Amino acid sequence: MTNYPLPHASTDLTGRVALVTGATSGLGWRFSQVLAAAGATVIPTGRREDRLAELEAQIAADGGTAYPCRIDMTDTDSMMAAVDHAEASAGTVDILINNAGIPDAQRAHKMSLDLIDRVFDTNLRGPYVLSCEVARRLIAAEMPGRMVNISSIGAFRYEGQGAALYSITKAGIARMSEVLAVEWARYNINVNAIAPGAFSSEMMDGMLERMGDITQRMPRKRLGDPAQLDSTLLYLCGPASDAVTGTVIKVDDGQSSR
Repeated sequence: MTNYPLPHASTDLTGRVALVTGATSGLGWRFSQVLAAAGATVIPTGRREDRLAELEAQIAADGGTAYPCRIDMTDTDSMMAAVDHAEASAGTVDILINNAGIPDAQRAHKMSLDLIDRVFDTNLRGPYVLSCEVARRLIAAEMPGRMVNISSIGAFRYEGQGAALYSITKAGIARMSEVLAVEWARYNINVNAIAPGAFSSEMMDGMLERMGDITQRMPRKRLGDPAQLDSTLLYLCGPASDAVTGTVIKVDDGQSSR
């Protein structure tokens, strides 16, 4: 048997290369900082270059290393270029955080075809294409890897509040995590997902503007803080979860328990 440390609970990511999508705000911003603080070299990506530069400076000030790159999750060439940039800057990506996503915020029958395409491309097609590209390079390099896909509690519960396609795509992300875990287990690539409830973010700010204070309907009457996802993220990226793959972890502060 392997001689594991006691306890086998390390979250040290020294020497790892982590690409994070949707890093210009919200959860992706926090995830990038957390991974860098754990020792990974981080490739934060997103569409707003000014925000990426700000994040790079913050990570550097905290003693970490980041090589940001603009990415458009609806553009395949942009995704391939981001992986190329990561390899040229830091080496093979062995941690992928598929966090980028957009809400639809409209009733299904009122959505334009353009919006339908953008939600599908950003929330589901883009993460799938990017995952396959990262896996392809890991397999060629004979390296293990970790992928953490950000689903949503909305993948499992929908109350008709006008985000049907968001719910559908996030359910797709959860299932994608399960099936790609099976596909790539033989290559030691672990694929898991986190399904957050309502956490503070720019996306949530927009929802609160439309719907008012939804926290009063929650058991603990509060939004989650992105920091409350740190431990789950690090567990799924770190050595302690080496036998965990194909799992969706719900982190919703009891919001869906009623």
